Amino acid sequence: MHQPTPYRIVQLTPDDLARMDALLTLFGEVFNEPDTYSKNRPCASYLHQLLGSDYFVTLVALQEKEVIGGLAAYELKKFEQERSEIYIYDLAVKESHRRQGVATALIKALQTLAKARGAYVIFVQADTGEVDQPAIELYTKLGKREEVLHFDISVNGEKA
Repeated sequence: MHQPTPYRIVQLTPDDLARMDALLTLFGEVFNEPDTYSKNRPCASYLHQLLGSDYFVTLVALQEKEVIGGLAAYELKKFEQERSEIYIYDLAVKESHRRQGVATALIKALQTLAKARGAYVIFVQADTGEVDQPAIELYTKLGKREEVLHFDISVNGEKA
């Protein structure tokens, strides 16, 4: 039986537009939201600028050349102290590659990067309910759980 090639974690750069495109497709598939991640996909110059910014971090897990997982995160500079927080906005792993340590490896790579940037914490949101239960179990294993409420506030002054 053929063993799959181990994966490696790579931080995307402005030249990694094809990998970013593959990650957007993966997010759409895993979250069952293809329109959100594909319908109005940003143009190449927008993604190039985003991937080159100092506030956006994208890590992917590659098995050979295939993107099998990834995360998108934002560094939030704090005002009360010279430090920052890292917010994991999205994290996904292809179903066929789950339970193999891919998500944990992505977070551990982000921890190394966050420490180098002077961040003091990484935080992530998971929805309650059965759909996000695997994520909740992963994050519970890696960090301290806090109960919070999340509110979406419309920029138009309407209820979101």
